[in-house]
Amino acid sequence: TSGTTGLPKGVMHSFGALAFAAIRGTELFGLGEGDRLLSYLPLCHVAERMFVEMASIYTGQTVFFAESLDTFLTDLKRARPTALFGVPRIWTKFQMGVYSKIPPSRLDTLLRLPFIGKRVGHKVLAGLGLDAVRVAISGAAPVPEALLVWYRRLGLDVLEVYGMTESCGYSHVCRPGQQKLGWIGPPCPDVEVRIGDDGEVQVRSGATMLGYYKDPAKTAETLTADGFLRTGDKGEQGTDGRLRLTGRLKEIFKTSKGKYVAPAPVENRLAEHARIEQVCVVGDGLSAPMGLCVLSAVGLQDAAGAGRQALQGSLERLLEEVNQVLDKHERLRQLVVVKDSWAVENGFLTPTLKIKRNVIESAYGSQFLAWSERSEAVLWQD
Repeated sequence: TSGTTGLPKGVMHSFGALAFAAIRGTELFGLGEGDRLLSYLPLCHVAERMFVEMASIYTGQTVFFAESLDTFLTDLKRARPTALFGVPRIWTKFQMGVYSKIPPSRLDTLLRLPFIGKRVGHKVLAGLGLDAVRVAISGAAPVPEALLVWYRRLGLDVLEVYGMTESCGYSHVCRPGQQKLGWIGPPCPDVEVRIGDDGEVQVRSGATMLGYYKDPAKTAETLTADGFLRTGDKGEQGTDGRLRLTGRLKEIFKTSKGKYVAPAPVENRLAEHARIEQVCVVGDGLSAPMGLCVLSAVGLQDAAGAGRQALQGSLERLLEEVNQVLDKHERLRQLVVVKDSWAVENGFLTPTLKIKRNVIESAYGSQFLAWSERSEAVLWQD
């Protein structure tokens, strides 16, 4: 597991579980010998293990390899994959790369034009190396709805998938042409789902883990007596079988007013800003939550030059707009723009590019109280 909220754990799987997920997953997506894949995540990531390694073994797809994250876009154009799994950070990086070449407002105007808009969208996808993609998947973390809409306007439907290391990554996936914003798709074939009394999503299938390596206590805590996997995610199931995630049980924190806040949905709303690349909502023990933000490369250029005042204003409007749709106890007191970069190399991100909340809270925790006592809506880290 990636260890976003603590120490990573070793998940044990049988060959049968891997085969169960690989066979059904490749059939679900209709993958075959004519498809091309790009391998860029560590093989310890369950999605890379299943969507690239196992899928290519079972169907004979051609696999290209990325040299490094720095050469990722070049490698992507070389491979021109027909199927691509991306964590939300990758899909956001693509978008930020486009925005570095064309302002969001201008691209939006071009995409609105009849006939021309479709050609512009295809040209943008071709520039990214995504023009041949027929199966685009996002998983491993929540993805902002606005980002999915943005890709759809370009002509690419990015499907959300939900799964865990403990389930071979095989649980739920949105089907092509059946997207419903805010909801992940129905269960994958032969997956049972139920919602616990506390709202926790629980799943069971032939891809469920054997247990955690040398940790029987944690295994007993995670697997129910009847073999269901406690995912740790809160959610609800629609009448059509679709799944909506409403937060992660371990990430929910309590403010000093005794109110519980799930950070992920709030982070998704903040991440819709064109100049915000990463965000983490904190607030354990504070009177109100606050959002810590890392700017994109273009955002950093704006902040260092004449565009800072406009950026400040847009962030203030973002805070106001997001707070308007949140419950009173969820509303953010501030946005704090931090000067550090959050990367795998400095320990802020897992190898699968998810933020490590405990590391972020440790790095900035000593300043939380002082920040919360200031009156400004948007703060810039000194």
